[in-house]
Parts: sequence; C-alpha cells; structure tokens
Amino acid sequence: MKLVRHGTSGDEKPGLIDADGGLRDLSAHVRDIAGPALSRETLDRLRLIDPASLPLLPAGTRLGPCVGGTRNVVAIGLNYTDHAAEIGADIPAEPIVFNKAPSCLGGANDRVILPKGSAKTDWEVELALVIGARASYVHANEALSYVAGACICNDVSEREFQMERGGTWTKGKGCPTFGPLGPWLVTLDEVGDLKALDLWLDVNGTRMQTGSTSTMIFDAAQLVAYVSHFMMLEPGDVIITGTPPGVGMAKKPPRFLRSGDVVTLGITGLGEQRQEIVAFDDWTAKVAAGEPTN
Repeated sequence: MKLVRHGTSGDEKPGLIDADGGLRDLSAHVRDIAGPALSRETLDRLRLIDPASLPLLPAGTRLGPCVGGTRNVVAIGLNYTDHAAEIGADIPAEPIVFNKAPSCLGGANDRVILPKGSAKTDWEVELALVIGARASYVHANEALSYVAGACICNDVSEREFQMERGGTWTKGKGCPTFGPLGPWLVTLDEVGDLKALDLWLDVNGTRMQTGSTSTMIFDAAQLVAYVSHFMMLEPGDVIITGTPPGVGMAKKPPRFLRSGDVVTLGITGLGEQRQEIVAFDDWTAKVAAGEPTN
C-alpha cells in the first residue's frame, strides 16, 4: 500500500493511493497514519479495503508528511561508502547517530525555508524507515518486522550551523521545513529489496546526486537494531538512513541552495518530491500577505 496524509498543514487526514494513482480518503477507517494505524494488524485490515469504495479526492490536494505523531527523527551520518569517500571521511566502525527535530517534518512538495543567517543550506536524498511497533534491543534478523514501511526524506542541512558553530550536528539539521517526508509511506511488502534502491536528486533540473542503497555501510535492518539499543523506538518514529554522493558541500566549488532554487528527488518505488527554496524574509512576507506558505 501507498499511505498518505492529506490536507492543510497540522490538520492532515489519512489516505491512500489507488492503483491508478488516485488519492483516496481513509478517514472512515483510521484516525491518522500514526500510532496504532502503523501496526501489522491495522495494515493488514487496510489492505482488505477496496480502494474504489473510498472517496476520491481532487487532484492537487496537498500531501503532508506521510506519517503523523512522530516523536523521534533519528538520522544516520556517513552511511554510504561513496559519500564518505567524496568528503574524505573514514568509514565509520559503528553508525553515526544524530537527531532531527520532529518539528522539521513537512510535506514532500512543501516549500523549504532558508533559516535566518543561512549561507550553506544543502540537500541530501535519503531512504527513511517508519517504525510500526515498539522496538527495544531488537536483533538485526528481526528488525524489519518492526518497520511499517519506507519513504523519501530530503535531509536538508545547514552546513555552517552543523559544522562551524560547535556542538552536535543537530543544530544544522532540525530547522523548520528541513525534513520533507513522503509523498507516500510504502509498506514493506511493496518496497522491494531495501538493498537495491536507486536514489537521485536534481537542483534546477541538473543532476546532483545519483546513488544506490547497495553502497550503504549499515543496511536498514542493522540500523533499526542498532538504534533500538540506545533508545525506545515507537510507532511513527522515523530513521533516515544516510545519503549517497553529490551533496553541495562536496562540489568543487561548493554549491548551496539559494532562494528560487527548485529541488526534485526520488527513490525507486517511493515516488518523487519537489521543493521550492524560499528565503526566510520572503517567506515571512508571504505570511504577512496571507499567501499559502506550503
């Protein structure tokens, strides 16, 4: 299944994508794509519903982040061999773990706002895993049974905040709008081989990132198991699993996002995202004028 959350920001409703690409409303069957709706039992029940029996929503309806109620966004750094090579980093012996603020999550096609003082905002296409059941001290051979599905995340990163302001990476990772998630949550039975997914990202139509999950250092199951030894993972939590080569800070010269840029990205079977980049002052002017801000 391809599950979605549709509607205005902060008031999203559950839905799914039918076989013809139509957006269907699931409000009569679950409260949200969150918490109990992510359990194996509920997902099995939703699979039995005939999508044609669900209300069809208008084309162009906004899609929000594809999972709600997220309490932890756990991110993994330097998890692709070719990305580590491009920035001259050693292959880590254990996963590098940091957090993004849950408040950074947004819809796949929402605007990305450059924070005040930003000079080095960068892009990172990543495979994201959505937890479906409470996980603590799980083994890698059972870890994927705790995962409801997968989706795309653009791990937007302000490199000056991340690397030049002291402290942890979190400062450059959790700004508002820095976590476009979706468009869909694809259940694992439809994702295919998590170790053989192609990823790509363009800026203004120019290809910047091309990669494959086959070059991950730690695979999806290993990451879920590893993180579960350091925190309790709950339904709706998100693990983003690292980025392939082609990030802006590794370009020669470095290339960072500017207001007016358009970023598009995708992963095999998980759909595509599109974000317009907007400077903070331009965004606040839109708010003051009453214009849509998503």
